[in-house]
Amino acid sequence: PLLFSPMLSRETKWLQLFAGAQKTFTVRSMATSAACRDEVLAESVGSKRVVTLNRPKALNALNLNMVRELYPLMKKWDDGGHVSLVIVKGAGGKAFCAGGDVVAVTKSALDAKAGGPSTMHKDFFREEYQLNHLIGTLSKPYVALIDGITLGGGCGLSVNGRFRVATERTMLAMPETALGLFPDVGGSYFLSRLKNNLGLYLALTGYRLMGADAFHSGLATHFVNSADIPALEQALLAIEHPTDASIEQTIRSFQPKEIAPFSLEEKLPIIRELFHARTVEEIVANLEKHGDEWAKKTVATLKKMSPTSLKVTMQQIERGARTSYAKVFTMEYRMTQRFMEGVDFHEGCRAILIDKCRNPKWSPATLEEVSDDYVETYFAPLPHASELIIHED
Repeated sequence: PLLFSPMLSRETKWLQLFAGAQKTFTVRSMATSAACRDEVLAESVGSKRVVTLNRPKALNALNLNMVRELYPLMKKWDDGGHVSLVIVKGAGGKAFCAGGDVVAVTKSALDAKAGGPSTMHKDFFREEYQLNHLIGTLSKPYVALIDGITLGGGCGLSVNGRFRVATERTMLAMPETALGLFPDVGGSYFLSRLKNNLGLYLALTGYRLMGADAFHSGLATHFVNSADIPALEQALLAIEHPTDASIEQTIRSFQPKEIAPFSLEEKLPIIRELFHARTVEEIVANLEKHGDEWAKKTVATLKKMSPTSLKVTMQQIERGARTSYAKVFTMEYRMTQRFMEGVDFHEGCRAILIDKCRNPKWSPATLEEVSDDYVETYFAPLPHASELIIHED
């Protein structure tokens, strides 16, 4: 899960940057080692815990080793009465977390298709989603300092949590339809609950929420200036007995009086109207009929995306709106495994991240060729032993 925006030429540099970061970890052994543990730093400050995602050269992108470090830590803290607050941040000053190890995932799935033994494409999503759900149901206050690039899997580590603090340097997006995937890590739940069809718009287009946009959209709960993040962290650690109310008050005390307006503010009524549709084809028709420059750019963006991803994602957001938090991860895990079996995810990774030709050949190639019956197969139950079942809290 990577960065994408409505302007493809501007997206490319971020995709290539992330692709370069991917190279640093796709060749790693899956065995946990001291070096791997250095990718997640955990500090105790009294009853508080500070977690640092420590892969700055890879924009703190999430790999399976990191998931396997984070989950037992969070589980231990969730169960232990001595922990009063968890703060999560990214190292390096550029990113909170730039997504997940999609190159390793696609290589694993292709190896399995060829009869190989790899299970990473199953293990990564299964364990990542268990971590996402744990973050979303954590009994202890959880504060994500999303200062910098926050994409895909980075949203899973932040938006699922109770407090999400954005800054003017935040760049938040879920651009999976550009890679032939879908906005996962709980996106079915939190995107479907945004007002004005904004979640569907973000899910289909991969629009980049810059700075205060993340706050105005509702995906971040607070906004502070980046320069104040160190002082905010220290203020949070200084709270003697952290509660939701005291944490809220502390973060708000750092909120600037002036916050930049929402870049989509004037478009919200239009998004609400034009994205209120039964099909992706109807959305495209609505945009073409509207006809202004923004609508034309949005159509151009949608036509770059995987038609299968667009249709599956629209159905995902519709279903997610009426699905419980725990069950969205069961649904999303089913979807990932169907995408691993298909064509477009592997083609998207090849074209954008590996060969970098930026010209994926989607199959099916048009929205009209993606039938409702085909979309339905992405949501069908897996064999019982393969399902991801998370019990309702």
